[in-house]
Amino acid sequence: MQPLKKRLQALAEDVDSAYAQLAIDDKAAQLQQLEQDLAVPELWNNPADAQAKNKQQSVLTAMVQPWQTLRAQVNDLSELMELGDDSLQGEFETQISALETELRERKKELLLSGPFDDHNAIIRISAGVGGTDAQDFAEMLERMYLRWAEKSDMSTEIVERSAGEEAGLKSSVIEVTGPYVYGKLKGEHGVHRLVRLSPFNSDNLRQTSFALIEVLPQIDTPDEVQLDDKDLKIDVYRAGGHGGQSVNTTDSAVRITHIPTGLTVAIQNERSQLQNRETAMKILRSKLVQLQLEQHAESVAELRAGESANWGSQIRNYVLHPYTLVKDTRTKYEEKDPSAVLDGKIDGFINSYLESQIR
Repeated sequence: MQPLKKRLQALAEDVDSAYAQLAIDDKAAQLQQLEQDLAVPELWNNPADAQAKNKQQSVLTAMVQPWQTLRAQVNDLSELMELGDDSLQGEFETQISALETELRERKKELLLSGPFDDHNAIIRISAGVGGTDAQDFAEMLERMYLRWAEKSDMSTEIVERSAGEEAGLKSSVIEVTGPYVYGKLKGEHGVHRLVRLSPFNSDNLRQTSFALIEVLPQIDTPDEVQLDDKDLKIDVYRAGGHGGQSVNTTDSAVRITHIPTGLTVAIQNERSQLQNRETAMKILRSKLVQLQLEQHAESVAELRAGESANWGSQIRNYVLHPYTLVKDTRTKYEEKDPSAVLDGKIDGFINSYLESQIR
């Protein structure tokens, strides 16, 4: 029995260590506060705020509960073993092995210990060089991330989308909500390249096209990023459309420019100027945080001018002709079934990138 007790003791210490590194106690306190806030009926007088808190509660619950359950199971098993019933040794060994397996799986979250890794994410997809093929590729990537989120039990909302004239899309902005979303998706940030026989030219020639993926930590609360009003240039204009009754006839579209860095965010999807402004501010804060991470700056005030996403940083090739392969240029991880990857099978790329950051 003594070797089993030592194994369980080591397991308990590993759980406690991971618990501390992931700040589970802090997250549990935040969760408790959120539950108290949501229990106040007056909160629902502001539906947007209530829904945001409700989403945050779901995400924190998914982060906290598995670790609390694992720690409780280890403690319960430890108490049972102290009773010293040798006839249950085989059962104890089975339970310890199951808990060790659970911990190995949970410890993957230790790769997600960056300053914003536990935040939700904003994905911005932009078609690049390649004309209609690039716009079609951008739409393929939009579907890929939506499918990945669906398979990962995460929720998504398309907050801005600009369709291409012939096919695909020019740009798309997606909010992804779930545990450690930014931490998991941050490695997707960069230029993606597609090589295939083009379905959009009569000669069916091989075409290379590009799309830019920006992954931003979602910053919902203004106090996470302090902005000076004098650094912001806010323009309002009439939202565009394809005609018909739904064309906006008021100046509801909003463009916000952060003057020191030149970062610009324009939103026109919402019906009201206030909603567009709030959405644009949220995305601008997120872009500034991403730029802060890239430049290793202590604060927004230290940021240098320059785009958050660099068109020169090609990270992944999707080759559909003359052979089939998807390969990450940084980690060299590859998948030989592009159809599966474009259907959301990107966990291999995500995990290989995270593991490469701790070597």
